[in-house]
Amino acid sequence: MEYIKQLNQSFKKGAVVDVRSGDTVKVHQKIREGSKERVQIFQGLVIRTDRKSSHTSRITVRRIASGVGVEKSFLLHSPLVLKIEVTKRSKVRRNYLSYMRKLTGKSARLQGLDFDRQAVNNIRDEAAEQAEAEAKAAAAAEAEAKATEEAAKQAELEAKQAAVEARHKEA
Repeated sequence: MEYIKQLNQSFKKGAVVDVRSGDTVKVHQKIREGSKERVQIFQGLVIRTDRKSSHTSRITVRRIASGVGVEKSFLLHSPLVLKIEVTKRSKVRRNYLSYMRKLTGKSARLQGLDFDRQAVNNIRDEAAEQAEAEAKAAAAAEAEAKATEEAAKQAELEAKQAAVEARHKEA
């Protein structure tokens, strides 16, 4: 049992934003398309939060896109979720806001609460920042090695070209 708890803790992120039902959030999600990667931002209302203390904690975010309601569930500790930014906090009395699916327009508005946006969104994970800095340093070293290798190849090609031109002048 202790081993399972330890394993679950290893998959948790060091720091996660405190997200509640009724929050309007921007979720930055990493999307991979073929060999390319990009960050897609999904902004909407959090209508559900599940298992907050678990490594499988999840939020369901709803937004209206082109007149159609779209809901996405995000695992908070997933490596694909890069950042969650709380833009608005609303007063709600439930955890699961299923009634919001039926409401549109002005009736779908929630009463806003004052909150310290800076304090909520400024979550620092030193371990993740250090790993990111090491990855950037490794990538820079790899790029530098590639550039020196490319320069050596270019110098070799220029030397061959000069030798060929010298032979042509002699002939």
